[in-house]
Order: sequence, then C-alpha cells, then structure tokens
Amino acid sequence: MSFLIDGLQYANWSEKIFRQMREGGVDAVHVTITYHETFRETVLVIEKWNRWFEKHPDLIFQGRTAADVQLARDTGRTAVFFGSQNPSCIEDDIGLVEVMHTLGLRFMQLTYNNQSLLASGCYEDEDTGLTRMGRAVVAEMNRVGLVVDMSHSGERSTLDAIEHSTRPVAITHANPSSWHAALRNKSDDLLRALGQSEGFLGLSAYPHHLKGGSGCTLQSWCDMAALAVDLVGPTGVGIGTDLCQDQPDSIVEWMRVGRWTKTIDYGEGSAANAGFPAMPDWFHDNRDLAGLRAGLRAAGLDEAITDGVMGNNWHAFFEKSFGAQAAPPAILDRVAE
Repeated sequence: MSFLIDGLQYANWSEKIFRQMREGGVDAVHVTITYHETFRETVLVIEKWNRWFEKHPDLIFQGRTAADVQLARDTGRTAVFFGSQNPSCIEDDIGLVEVMHTLGLRFMQLTYNNQSLLASGCYEDEDTGLTRMGRAVVAEMNRVGLVVDMSHSGERSTLDAIEHSTRPVAITHANPSSWHAALRNKSDDLLRALGQSEGFLGLSAYPHHLKGGSGCTLQSWCDMAALAVDLVGPTGVGIGTDLCQDQPDSIVEWMRVGRWTKTIDYGEGSAANAGFPAMPDWFHDNRDLAGLRAGLRAAGLDEAITDGVMGNNWHAFFEKSFGAQAAPPAILDRVAE
C-alpha cells in the first residue's frame, strides 16, 4: 500500500481535524503555518503547534525528515511538516532561512501573489523574475534543505527558480492552466520544464483552481491528474489539495490582503464571491483523500503511478529535499585538516 500524503493544507486546526486525518489514513501533511506573519509572529504559531503536539501525541507529531512518514505509518499517526506561503517569516534577513529550517520549516514560497523581495507573484502585471536577494535566498534554501515553493509565483520567476536552484523546486498546490485557465495554475511549458528538472507538482482541489469550480467532478479532476503526469512525469506529481477546512472568511481576507493594502483584494474570487468557495462534493476533509485512488485508476493511471500520486512520489521528494546539501569536497578537505 502506498503512503497517503497531502502536500498542502491550511485548515482551522482542531482535534476534530486531527482525528479525521487518522480516520482517513493520512500519513503526512504539509501545513501552512504562516502567510504574511513576521518572524516573531511565525514563532508564536509554532508555539501553538507545539501545544497541539503535546496534547495529541497519539494523533500527530512534527515531521522533519522523510523517515518520519514511515514512523507515522508505523505508529498510526500523521506527520505534520511546516511550510510558509510567503517569505515574510524571514523578513529581510537571509540568516533567518537557516533559523526557520531549524525550527522545522520545510517549504517556503518565494511569493504570495504579489512582488516580494525575492520574486514576482502571479498577480503582478510584470514578472521580473528572481531578484538579487531571491537568487541568494534560493542558494541558502538549497544549502539547508528548505524546499523552494513557487505555487503563487509568476511564470518567469518560476522558470528562473527552476534554472537557478541546485535542487528540485516544488509547486505544492496548482493545476495545469491548459485544463483550467486560472492565474494560479501553470502553463504546459512551465510544467514540462518542472518535470525535466525533477521538480514536483501537487494537484489542488481548491475550487478556484478547478474546471467547473465547486461543481468539478472527481473524474474531471482525475483526468487532469493524468494530464499532469504526462506533462511533469510519473514521479513528479502528487496531491496538494489546498484544503482550508473550517476557516472563517476573515482568514481568506487575511491571505489576500495581509498588510499590503488598505482596500479589499478579492484574489481569485470576486465581490459576489468573496469568501471561501464550497469544496467539490467528493472532497470535504481528510477522510475523502483515499477515495481519489479509484478515480485515478479510472483515468487510466496504472497501480504504480497511482501509488506515486497518492503519496509515494511526495515521500521520495522529501527524501532528496529535506537534508542539508553536501558540502563541496574542498570544504570537507579543509575541515579534515
């Protein structure tokens, strides 16, 4: 049986959700712990997670390495891996990259829709690519084992990151734009380049990313997954649902607006649809994840590829991504002396 891994969730966490993850057999999940929060504000969120880990040790624990996915399977728990959907947590200090990794961060987006100090977001009129600081931060992320996540970045910035990064980058939650033309979805050319670099795509179930929105059918989503496998490759695709379970609409406003504007930004929504959209009827919570398997098989994916998409591919990506990058031989020789 394959691992079951969700590559992105941002739920209103509670014991109820932790128990649903166990009922659904979820071995690991990458959770967003921060959007626009500063470093200190992010530390406060980590403190909150530490209390959850203390209170529910039979359900969840903090994941730091790929081996923790197997530990979760063996002990009947879910490994929780931390991620940031914006580089705000490192502020303007490259030294905080290593600090955040030490605290358990394993994914960091270079942008969240807008221009950042590192790169351009997918909502900017002009995508200028990686900045000088962006190139330096990518190199530092590569060094310590912090995954470069380009989910909310523009096309040129994402291609720059693929080219500049010495380790594979991830798009943890998006879909092919040739299936559904959303600003957050990614072009076929970009996804091919991602696959050629051994990068990773997590497929989103968030309605704004879906053909037909909340009315998208399971089979349509699974047919899209088969398309993604053709574009990226059979070992470079997994699940990244972008599940925002039990969150109030004030949270989606924080995600879109943060502190960067005084006006309301509707992002992928609109004034008439400003809150969280309703999830499709085949995916409401973690208990529904395992049900994707049958749809993937019906879409023509064989058992091994289906196992990969369900979680084995993410596990393999974790194995090559979370550890520190090996030091060059010349440095090791100097240390030995």
